Amino acid sequence: MKPQETQRGDFGAAFERLVGIMARLRSPGGCPWDQEQTLESLKPYVVEETYEVLEAIDENNVEHHREELGDLLLQVVFQAELRREADEFDAADVAHGICDKLVRRHPHVFGDKQADGSSEAYQQWELIKAQEKEKRDRSIIDGVPKALPALIRAQRTTEKASRVGFDWNDISGPLEKVVEETNELREAIQERNSDAITDELGDLLFAIVNLSRFLDVSAEDALTKSTNKFSRRFKAVESIVKGRGQQMQNVGLRELDQLWDEVKAGE
Repeated sequence: MKPQETQRGDFGAAFERLVGIMARLRSPGGCPWDQEQTLESLKPYVVEETYEVLEAIDENNVEHHREELGDLLLQVVFQAELRREADEFDAADVAHGICDKLVRRHPHVFGDKQADGSSEAYQQWELIKAQEKEKRDRSIIDGVPKALPALIRAQRTTEKASRVGFDWNDISGPLEKVVEETNELREAIQERNSDAITDELGDLLFAIVNLSRFLDVSAEDALTKSTNKFSRRFKAVESIVKGRGQQMQNVGLRELDQLWDEVKAGE
């Protein structure tokens, strides 16, 4: 039966089937590859499948999105199965855990609290989350995974800090910080201090990410769009050069810049 022909809504049976298949693959007589996997060996696949989901969203490919969400769900079930084998928790515990968290952090839906708009609902979520972390004696920014891509981690960290009032009053603050960090980077370059250059470049990148957060713009998405734009224009310049029977490395920078401007103007 094709995926689109399956009956929708039978979530419990579908999830139970997936958990059962994973247990069978790991059991004696199952798949040798699946049996060899560990939590450590599965880590790269979680990252890979996450990015494939994001790519499917960017492509607005519904079928691809469905498939990639399934691959990502498999990674959750796979890891839960390893934990079940160690008698620590299972996939049901994972599902119940997130259900309990959603109910607990949405008192305006499941309780008697009020939330006027998405901003207030999000603030309420973060407040409850912070209170939970206080009980575990953790910093409010400890919930940002260190393994996140640097841009996303920086933006999430500043978002967390902002939720407790550690933020600029208006846009002039983050803008001036970008200028300040740019000047400090210039000084480090002039001094030819490689360690200082690394530090100041990092500070400048962080300041720019914080500015994007203040502007409610995803730094990751913004950089991805700019990278895609650069790639598109560069390939167009390559195509023109190759069409002339030339090689990029043999064309002068001035001419390449002119071709770049032509491609840009043509867009």
